[in-house]
Amino acid sequence: QVQLVESGGGLVQAGGSLNLSCTASGRSFSTYAMAWFRQAPGKEREFVAGFTMYRRTYYADSVKGRFTISRDNAKNMVYLQMNSLRPEDTAVYYCAAGQYYSSKFSDYDYWGQGTQVTVAS
Repeated sequence: QVQLVESGGGLVQAGGSLNLSCTASGRSFSTYAMAWFRQAPGKEREFVAGFTMYRRTYYADSVKGRFTISRDNAKNMVYLQMNSLRPEDTAVYYCAAGQYYSSKFSDYDYWGQGTQVTVAS
């Protein structure tokens, strides 16, 4: 079992930055693939960035070059550094943990409650 809690969301102007954090509790955190997803109103939950347990990273095309995912297994933490934010990045951002890396939200077993990110134009 893994429990996930996100933090760091908020309101920011276009072009600004935010750093989201995901705190994980439970055993064997380092063995899980971790990812960030987001969901805007009226839209499906979409993949943002993912991290295999072997530390390989993947990004959605829409965030490449602007977002950076990282993890600290010693602290049971996953981060999402978001730079050059755009209004279309506005969404609830979720942290997810699973047995293997995937860009499909249905492949992840554990989810946080989400943190709201709003980018004003």
